Amino acid sequence: MSGREMQYVQEAFDSNWIAPLGPNVTAFEQEFAAKVGAKHALALSAGTAAIHLALIHLGVGPGDEVIVSTLTFAASANPVVYQGAKPVFIDSERTSWNMDPDLLAETLARKARQGRLPKAVILVHLYGQTADIDRILAICNKYDIPLIEDAAEALGARYKGRSPGVFGKAGIFSFNGNKIITTSGGGMLVSDDAELIAHARKLATQARDPAPHYQHSEIGYNYRMSNVLAGIGRGQLQALDDRVRRKREIFESYRRALGDLPGIDFMPEAPWGLHTRWLTVITVDPNRFGATREDIRLALEAENIESRPLWKPMHLQPVFAGCEAVGGDVAESLFTRGLCLPSGTAMSQSDIDRVVGIIRSMR
Repeated sequence: MSGREMQYVQEAFDSNWIAPLGPNVTAFEQEFAAKVGAKHALALSAGTAAIHLALIHLGVGPGDEVIVSTLTFAASANPVVYQGAKPVFIDSERTSWNMDPDLLAETLARKARQGRLPKAVILVHLYGQTADIDRILAICNKYDIPLIEDAAEALGARYKGRSPGVFGKAGIFSFNGNKIITTSGGGMLVSDDAELIAHARKLATQARDPAPHYQHSEIGYNYRMSNVLAGIGRGQLQALDDRVRRKREIFESYRRALGDLPGIDFMPEAPWGLHTRWLTVITVDPNRFGATREDIRLALEAENIESRPLWKPMHLQPVFAGCEAVGGDVAESLFTRGLCLPSGTAMSQSDIDRVVGIIRSMR
């Protein structure tokens, strides 16, 4: 917490406006939309809920296909299954580790010939770095397929000077406890399409029709954010630029301290934008370094320091067995060799030095 959050939380308590909704929710939506450059925003209980509502509005249903980045967390793909549709997973490219535009183009061309284009594309911006949005959006537009940007991990990043999440039909962000700003749990759906946001807002509030009694003409969900959590979000949002700066400082400390080690490489920063370094991620070549990614993880764990492998690609997950996957070698290689180092903004230099010392001792 930055310290600014308590002002807004106290206002919620003083007004006795705790939930549902309230002035903090309305203000958080307006302030967030202004921050990322979207026309409209909807505060929700989770980023996953935002993806789900976007898919519903786009008419995704049983038997449909939705293309999803394979190197991501399961929450990017789960809402596709909620709707009875099937995800089709696309491999990463090495410049940004995000969805490969060439593979996407090949896949859509093939599916167009087969007469079964997907209903949507979910593009994930991974670990604080944007994908090559212009190329991917142009490919989607060629086939009139809506693009949903999963920017859960990339708030504060830039693509050619603009925030991710505002290029496609809809963008989603997460405020889970591990994100660059947090409301403890929560998310945001953004779009320049007023109708999409209005429909999602109705669905997120149990889809109650405008009537003096409770009437429902479609299935709804309890997905709205409380006034208290929105107050936390307002304070956190004011600290976003400081968080990005600190994340990048932490990355630079790691890079200076470990960059000379053979076999240790860092997630690249793509030339088209600003990487927030939400997490500092390394890859380990065991033949050059002398130890594996797992050796390093276990050595850190032995000192009560948590690190994690990269996301296990979705096409390797048991729950998605049988789903179509295009490529996969890049994502699988990154998963096998990649490690996320401790990256919290509260870390001190001595904390970083401790992590670095353990890794360097393994040479």
